[in-house]
Amino acid sequence: MARWFLLGGGMERQRLEGWGARIVDRLSVDLKRQFPDATGFSPRNLKYMRAFAENWSSEAIVQAPLAQLPWYHHLALIQKLNAPETRLWYAAAAVENGWSRNVLAHHIETNLHERTGKAITNFKATLPPSDSDLAQQSFKDPYVFDFVSMTGQRNERELEGQLVVHVEKFLLELGQWFAFVGRQFRLTFGYDEFFADLLFYNFKLRCFVVVELKATAFKPEYLGYAQRNVMQKSSFVLAF
Repeated sequence: MARWFLLGGGMERQRLEGWGARIVDRLSVDLKRQFPDATGFSPRNLKYMRAFAENWSSEAIVQAPLAQLPWYHHLALIQKLNAPETRLWYAAAAVENGWSRNVLAHHIETNLHERTGKAITNFKATLPPSDSDLAQQSFKDPYVFDFVSMTGQRNERELEGQLVVHVEKFLLELGQWFAFVGRQFRLTFGYDEFFADLLFYNFKLRCFVVVELKATAFKPEYLGYAQRNVMQKSSFVLAF
């Protein structure tokens, strides 16, 4: 990381001092000659190093989470984002959740930072403060299910089937720590039973998450239905 930053910073100073437009190409040749066993000194990579140095200060780059990210994660941040604070948000999220470069790029392209914690919930009213904040940040609005292909009129059962078929992509969109348990999963509370459209477990929240699917716009009574059937009967289940 320090090598990339120092090389990039040197090229940026040379650019500002007007050392010629071909400096990157010449530097690439010189570095390859000086370090024949090393890789990554192509003109293209050197230009990325210069962009890297342009976008981060020496103080920022040695601090977590930037110092913990691999090179190609930094390229995704530089190429796909302009605002430094947004880059820092995704850098921190990538380190915390262990995202690969492709997962990081996917979340940037779907504007995850604008959707996280925006879901309509009643967590603040029903959970302790320490739990409600964590639960709220575990959900987003809107969710992006562009991998679902529906035929004809929207149908809740067809939507359920499509999400199960594409469960890996569905889990990616749900976020970190979710595990799929089952569909039309039978839950029993004493003498009562309830069938969850989709049931997940969240290892960070340490609770089950019930997903009730509706093929229409949200209505407040949908949440009330889930509360009556699930949340009031168990302290280990969130309905969503």
